[in-house]
Amino acid sequence: MSLYTEGKRFDKINFTEQQLEKGEYENCTFANCNFSATDLSGINFSGCEFRSCNLSMAKTLKTGFCDIQFTDCKLLGLHFETCNEFLFSAYFENCILNLSSFYRMKIKKTKFSRCSMHEVDLSGADLSGAIFDNCDLAKAKFENTILERADLRTSWNYSIDPEINKIKKAKFSKQGIAGLLDKYDIEIE
Repeated sequence: MSLYTEGKRFDKINFTEQQLEKGEYENCTFANCNFSATDLSGINFSGCEFRSCNLSMAKTLKTGFCDIQFTDCKLLGLHFETCNEFLFSAYFENCILNLSSFYRMKIKKTKFSRCSMHEVDLSGADLSGAIFDNCDLAKAKFENTILERADLRTSWNYSIDPEINKIKKAKFSKQGIAGLLDKYDIEIE
């Protein structure tokens, strides 16, 4: 029988020294915790909040993230594509997601708000209806990405080739149009 924890608050715990027990965590809050390079494989989180946590380089093989809120978190190099894709849903606010990967994930309507997403791999992902609100997408990889009805109007530094990505009804700002024309190496003033 695996561990089941509901409604518990974990505050300022260094899980690099004390491993989080395998099991299911429902409606729990993790605040100021360090999960850096830990193994979260096989753990299920549902309705949980991660606030000011460091999950950089954590292993997420078959990790369940369902209805998760990440706020002010450091998520460097996280491979979300290794998570349990079933019911995966997350909201990211003011997070550092640099070098993370959502390769080929179905993450429709996901909201990224005020996030740093440098060199994030979004290739092959279905981001239909996703919202990128004030995000820095410098060197993010968009290749065969579905961005239909996605909103990137307030984001910047993206380079998206309309010929190899699906962008029908996606929203961009006038200032962001240059990011759709990068491959042509033209100057827009």
